[in-house]
Amino acid sequence: MTVIDNRDTFGMNGEVRLSEAGPRDFFELLKPRVMSLVVFTAFAGLVLAPGDINPVLGVIAILCIAVGAGASGALNMWYDADIDAVMSRTATRPVPAGRVTPNEALAFGLILSVFSVGILGLAVNWLAAGLLAFTIFFYAVIYTMWLKRWTSQNIVIGGAAGAFPPMIGWACVTGGVSFDSIVLFMIIFLWTPAHFWALALFKMKDYGAVGVPMLPNVAGIPSTKLQIMLYAVLTAATAVIPTFTGLASIWYGLIAAALGAVFIYCSIAVWRMPDGDEKMVPAKKLFAYSIVYLFAVFSALMIDFYVGEALTYFGGQV
Repeated sequence: MTVIDNRDTFGMNGEVRLSEAGPRDFFELLKPRVMSLVVFTAFAGLVLAPGDINPVLGVIAILCIAVGAGASGALNMWYDADIDAVMSRTATRPVPAGRVTPNEALAFGLILSVFSVGILGLAVNWLAAGLLAFTIFFYAVIYTMWLKRWTSQNIVIGGAAGAFPPMIGWACVTGGVSFDSIVLFMIIFLWTPAHFWALALFKMKDYGAVGVPMLPNVAGIPSTKLQIMLYAVLTAATAVIPTFTGLASIWYGLIAAALGAVFIYCSIAVWRMPDGDEKMVPAKKLFAYSIVYLFAVFSALMIDFYVGEALTYFGGQV
């Protein structure tokens, strides 16, 4: 355990205490749930990219992307500690709960950022490292420090940060980007507003209490419900594009279309929610399904790829 001067952090007038932070607290700073989605979609980009990558370098690439995502989470928690302490969903996070000091979170995030970008550049390639560095900067600075507290379109623009991982994975293999990698980016980018605005609907009071201009608080519930439905349609349509570019087969297209139809159906249920519905069950269901949807779409892409590779291999053996 380390000794930390908390005068600036907690205003304790010179009082010095032992840090209460443990390994689990620092792990929570990484936002493991978000990290899992980042790792999964980055792995999909790495798998789907044309060409091969040494398995060891592939593992290093995924680890660096995971660490970079965790660094973004730590920096986000450092800066957002003031509003996290007020919101019920985030009040128990390590920084607002007092288990990790803001200075510790900041140092942890910066060190992981430099480490992940540097290793990815040295071991794999600098384009992928540059994209990772931009992603960390975009999430920690552009979104967290600016967009989140300034505009109701924070999620729309800030969603780019969460959409870069498959493009980074693609760049790790190819050393570049392509239309297909942009399509993978767009699936996540368009998915993000419907996903987060569904959450924002049933967490309006929290966001209102801290002054974060989420769309429901600024534009109202009816406008938010309509835009959720619009983005659900755009996401579902974009998710079938890989079939037409040759990245995936018609079978993937059919699965993506079915998954998208359910996504749209859930968004319509949100749109039809009566005014004054405090429970907002359709919004909660859409939020839950949206997570399943994104994992299912990228799983289907990878399964389709591996099935195609297997058919090619065994067909060539006949």
